[in-house]
Amino acid sequence: MRKSILAVLLGFLFLSSCIVYVPYEGEEGTPPPRSPREDRTYEGDYRDYPAEMDYNDFYEYLSPYGVWVHNAPYGYVWIPRRVGYSWRPYTYGRWAWTNYGWTWVSYHEWGWMPFHYGRWGWDARLGWFWVPGSVWAPAWVSWRWGNAYVGWCPLPPDAEFVPGVGIVSLPYDFPDHYWVFCEGRYFQYDYLDRYVLPFERNRTVFRLTVHKTNLAVRNRQLINDGVDVDQVSRLTRSQVTRYEVEEGERPGQSRISGNAVKIFRPAVKKNEAAKPEVFMEKKEADEKVPEIRDEDFDNRLSPLDLEKRILEDQDKEIRLLEQSQERDEVELRKRSEDEEKLAESSAEREKIKKESEVRAAELKKAHAEEKAKIAERHKEEEKTLKGKIKKKEKID
Repeated sequence: MRKSILAVLLGFLFLSSCIVYVPYEGEEGTPPPRSPREDRTYEGDYRDYPAEMDYNDFYEYLSPYGVWVHNAPYGYVWIPRRVGYSWRPYTYGRWAWTNYGWTWVSYHEWGWMPFHYGRWGWDARLGWFWVPGSVWAPAWVSWRWGNAYVGWCPLPPDAEFVPGVGIVSLPYDFPDHYWVFCEGRYFQYDYLDRYVLPFERNRTVFRLTVHKTNLAVRNRQLINDGVDVDQVSRLTRSQVTRYEVEEGERPGQSRISGNAVKIFRPAVKKNEAAKPEVFMEKKEADEKVPEIRDEDFDNRLSPLDLEKRILEDQDKEIRLLEQSQERDEVELRKRSEDEEKLAESSAEREKIKKESEVRAAELKKAHAEEKAKIAERHKEEEKTLKGKIKKKEKID
């Protein structure tokens, strides 16, 4: 029964290539609850999954939700479906402070697996892909934070983790687009995908934050300390609730219930002989995965709905960009005022003023570059959209 259901589900390829975004107007308050659609759950199909798994179970479970690709040197990697064209790992969900440190609570039905086992990599043709792993973690991420922002980045497959030591080395500096940033005041919100900054902001925000990869083992538990809890309290102007991670009974969406975070987290054994029943080789996937995304983009929505969805997403990005840029300016002025108050002489105050003017000019230039880059990307998106609409109208 399970395999027949999986076979049917495999027929459904990537849905929309555009982000499904519901604008939220009340930026300063707690956002209204938004429950995932019930018709997207498959829990009933997986009740017989064991409390212990191996890679065969991973391959079988994730097949309806994405594409498996044989991608050397990582072996079989998985590319998710039903995510937006600019989707990034660790965005559709929220962070919760638990007995394991900062724990990612994914709102994807399949999120209990690839955000807690294995690592995420990036490929120019395939986009984000997941490499299976056997060790459970509250989240495999690195962190950055400062006076206004919190950011996180999926640890790549090459980052070496040694039990009892932690991440011993990072193979390279993470590219800017790997990072996910949000204003600190939103860090504890549900559905962080609503508040993630466009990646054009990353380079500037990167310089306003400090880096820390803090995965360690204590009492035989892998802990993700990440951003300081007191800092989160200051940024959000609220107390950070501490939850306990509890075992989920079966695969499915992770959730918060009372003071508990319920996540299905079975013991996993490596199985080097296992492989997905259906997969592509990398060369084939380089051609087909983008085509699949294009086809689903065309088939999912009407031309008018496609245009509306893209414009909504672009409006959201512009709003977040401008709002956060204003926050940069406020923080810079505050810093300058604080430094001037500490000056012991008029000459020192004058020097601080000149330095502040230089920093303000540099920030203004960086902001202008960000706006130019996002305008260029939006223009290209609109051009691509018009081409897709024209193609679809010809077919119809």
